[in-house]
Parts: sequence; C-alpha cells; structure tokens
Amino acid sequence: MQRELRDEARALGFAACGFTTAAEEPSRTARLEEWLGEGRHASMEWMEARKQQRASPQGLWPEARSVIALGMSYAPDVDPLALEGDPEKARVSVYAQGRDYHDVVKKALKALARWMIAREPESQLKVFVDTAPVMEKPLGEAAGIGWQGKHTNLVSREHGSWLFLGAIYSTLEFAPDVPSQDRCGSCRACQDACPTDAFPQPYRLDAGRCISYLTIEHKGPIPEEFREALGNRIYGCDDCLAVCPWNKFADTAHRHMKLAPRASLIAPQLGEFLEFDDAGFRQFFSGSPIKRIGRDRFVRNCLYAAGNSGNAALLGQVEALTADTDPVVAEAASWALERLRASL
Repeated sequence: MQRELRDEARALGFAACGFTTAAEEPSRTARLEEWLGEGRHASMEWMEARKQQRASPQGLWPEARSVIALGMSYAPDVDPLALEGDPEKARVSVYAQGRDYHDVVKKALKALARWMIAREPESQLKVFVDTAPVMEKPLGEAAGIGWQGKHTNLVSREHGSWLFLGAIYSTLEFAPDVPSQDRCGSCRACQDACPTDAFPQPYRLDAGRCISYLTIEHKGPIPEEFREALGNRIYGCDDCLAVCPWNKFADTAHRHMKLAPRASLIAPQLGEFLEFDDAGFRQFFSGSPIKRIGRDRFVRNCLYAAGNSGNAALLGQVEALTADTDPVVAEAASWALERLRASL
C-alpha cells in the first residue's frame, strides 16, 4: 500500500510524500522546550499552551502509529525580491498571493484520507494542515521530504523552500523513510538576508523579530525599531526563503494549479490598499489567507510601507487615515505622515 499511497499523493497534487513513526523523538521535544523556554515564540501563546500535544504525534493522539508527511509546491514564477525598494508597489509573501493554502492542502489531504480508508476500512487517521499542535517541519525532516534549514523552514533538494506542509496521523504501521540530511553546509545566506536579525543563531528563530510574525500575528503597533526594516512588505516576508541556493532546483511545473498567484497581488499598487474599508478589504481578499488578519492590521502594515516609501503621492491618503477609528491605524498613519514629510 505504501508505494500506491505515494502515487496517489502525487496524483492529488502533492510534490513530496514521506513516512515516519508517530513515537516521541526526545531531541525534537528538547528543542521545542528550549525554544519556548527562551520566549522566542513571542505572543503566540498557543505554542506554549499545547506543547505536550505538539511535542510528539502520540502526545496529541496516543493511537497514532505512523505519520505521513506531505508537501505541496508553491514555487513562484518570479523573483520574490524583485519589488524591493519600489515606492509605488507593496510586497506580499509568495504563499499569500494565491488561494488560501489551508483550503487547498486540506482538500487534498481529505481526498488521500478517503483513498486510504477505502483500502484499510478498519484503520483510523487524522489530517492536519497548520491548524493543530503538529510540528510539520520536524516531522517532514524525519520523513525524508526535506531538512530544517538555518532559517528553520523546511528545504527540499527538489523543491527548494517552497512547500506547504500537511500531515496525516494513522493507526497503520508504515515503514519509515530515511530522515533527510542537513545540506546547508557553511551557507548563511538566509541569516544575512534577514532585515531584522531574527536569527540569534543558525536554526533558531526569534519570532518577535520576524517580519512574517510582525505583519501577520502581532496585534497592536509594530515596535518602532522594526518599522523601517519592513520596507514595502505588507504581509509576510520571503527574504530568508528567496535567497536559499536550493531554490535553483524548484520548478513551477510541480506547483499545484490552485496555488497560482493572483495577478492583482504579484505587484500591487500600495496606494490602492490604503483606500480599503472593512467591506472592501473582505471582498478583495475573499478566499485569501490575508483575510484572516482583518482590515485594520492590514492597513496598519500598508501605512508603515507608505512611510518607508518616500512617495509624496501618498501624502493625502496617509493624512486622511490619521483620523481612522482604529487607534493603531491612526498611530501608524501619524508615523507614516511624519516620515513622508521629512523625506520631501
């Protein structure tokens, strides 16, 4: 069944599929405990609250015997760094330029789960994609689909840094694959590329300094020490992923067709986003992962980008937002206005 399962996974759009045991791996648990103990998870309290379930698959579901780790490619068509420094454009992380990956990956996982149950009706399984206490990246490494690079994300020899990860926990016993070997070597491109020095050391992320965390998870005003470093990034950051040398092997031919980017998000005009009210935001980002952060947090990010742009054409829009009903948006607008005026 294992070989046929891999074939079915590929037919459903997964570019990578591997198997590992569901038992606890002490070194993996120790790394999680250390990271949490240092407070590197910032305000993501759920990481701490369910750490015992996150530590191992059997901690979440004792009946699990095997884990099927899966990766779906979202390799970009263009250089994710191409818009750096463009005062009129906004940068949206590659993963958020298309449809919400949660929906696409979960639909494929459920289809694979149905295929498995049809062949082993007595078995049980659970599917996960980024919404449960599951350590997809360490499990993916253990299952041989890639290794956790110095930027802590999974890197594949075939697909570079561009994989959405999912997992199936199963009561079936599968032969585990050989874990992936770390192939980062002496390279430190990802660390050097980080605009906010979010890597205190290789393989260790300080989430509180990460632009992806700050623009997506962080509520309230972003600390002033990081605002200039945001540049024109308004949702997420690809810098550490984009510079990885292994991306030269990534091929858009392996990308799931439903993960193609929307044309309106590849090189969007920053000024257009400053006009959003709540209804306009929700309509524009229907079906997008960006929708979940809400209009206020999104416009907050756009205002920081406007303040960094030096683009005088945005002055009127920014000034109008200093009277926004959301105090965080209003404060971001005041900061941006001061920056723009100083740049004239």
